[in-house]
Amino acid sequence: MPPRKNQPSASPAPAVSMADLARELGVSMTTISRALSDHHSIGAATKQRVLKLAKKLNYQPNHLAAALRKGQSRLLGVVVPYIEGKFFPSVIQGIEQAASKAGFSVIVCQSHEDVQLERRNVETLLNARVAGVLVSLARNTREFQHFDKVRSRGIPLVFFDRIPPGELVNSVVLNDYQGALQATSHLLEQGCRRVAHLAGPQHLNIYQQRRQGYLDALAAHGLSAPEELVIYSDMAVEDGAQAMRQLLALPTPPDGVFGAGDSGILGALQVLKRQGIRVPQDVALAGFSNEGFTAITEPQLTSVDQRCEEMGAATVRLFLELATAPDAPFAQRQVVLQPELFVRASSLHQTLERV
Repeated sequence: MPPRKNQPSASPAPAVSMADLARELGVSMTTISRALSDHHSIGAATKQRVLKLAKKLNYQPNHLAAALRKGQSRLLGVVVPYIEGKFFPSVIQGIEQAASKAGFSVIVCQSHEDVQLERRNVETLLNARVAGVLVSLARNTREFQHFDKVRSRGIPLVFFDRIPPGELVNSVVLNDYQGALQATSHLLEQGCRRVAHLAGPQHLNIYQQRRQGYLDALAAHGLSAPEELVIYSDMAVEDGAQAMRQLLALPTPPDGVFGAGDSGILGALQVLKRQGIRVPQDVALAGFSNEGFTAITEPQLTSVDQRCEEMGAATVRLFLELATAPDAPFAQRQVVLQPELFVRASSLHQTLERV
């Protein structure tokens, strides 16, 4: 899905500021600020005058400026499922570098794939008065009400990688569909004709898209995906090992496997090697994430790179755009990064002589 473009048809009028409201009504900016925030020290008549003028002039609050006044502007809160492997640490590195350049520090919380802890993480960040919240969802997050409080406070909220399905959210994602399409097409172009898929939990957007890319690549080559060739799991190493044992027990095992994550493919590789099955001569393998270990296994593993640091930097850039935009709580902006397939020995059928 291409990035959404926000291109106004005409040059927008200059934004109305609190100083403009104060000048028009002949009161101080403090009075305007307190009236707009429904402060108890401001009388009802004054509040009504301020709100009426703000509506008339289409005043929109500047959330970054508000954050500066509240002492929020120097902290960004980040919630990730875990900090291990390559992907999330690299994304966080990209976030920290971009945030530092913009004058922000970063607080990182781990949900450990638990929605209950994710809720507590969000509450902790709000209590820390962060200027923005950047989130990649836990594996078992299926309801999203705990993010309503972030929006209700006018704090920019940006999801990355794992995002709520069907929600009007601001997000930075990889084109997971295209990455899966590339990886599966590569296996087919190497001569594979019975390609299995190690799929992740389908309520998560990334695994839905990777499965669809796999299916469409097969269809483009005139092939279908028999039900027994698609195995769903949480994508851990042992999940991949168990899936590979299940696939090898079929009357006709696959000659290629595309995994929605590198850990599952690593487990598959371990089983194949223990059983004396050659990779890629007998079974070609391709994964997703380009984890560090993919370059040191034997053979090295073909994998889709997720542009980790770029995703982190793009997430901060989107936060900054939202923080200075008058429609920040109501925007729906998505940045889509393009994947890159790193082809390694685990999938290069055609370069090796079959015995």
